[in-house]
Amino acid sequence: MGSLDRIWLGLAAIGGLLAVAMGAFGAHGMEDPQARQWLATGANYLMTHSLAVFAAAFVAAGGARLARLAPVLFLTGAAVFSGSLFAMAMGAPRILGAVTPVGGLLFMGGWIVLAVAALSRPPKT
Repeated sequence: MGSLDRIWLGLAAIGGLLAVAMGAFGAHGMEDPQARQWLATGANYLMTHSLAVFAAAFVAAGGARLARLAPVLFLTGAAVFSGSLFAMAMGAPRILGAVTPVGGLLFMGGWIVLAVAALSRPPKT
């Protein structure tokens, strides 16, 4: 495993930590129902895509080099999607929600790349 792969895995683990923290903050520290929902949604997508980085590492380790692109898409998508939701929950202007779908598109791109990589893996001999 290369140093870049370790960095992606480390960032994914930090993403998992942040997902738990933001989800807990939303559940226990927010009164506003909309802010709670934004935190819950952001935490859910951040956790899902942090774990997806680990799946991408597994697929890449199996010989599908294209899977190494998925963490970039997943973690950038998490920064944009979850980050914009977290920021709005903390009081940022709602216009920031206009960039949230960009994060969703990055997530979808990551899943497409991971699917193609997994399906095109060289067979074990």
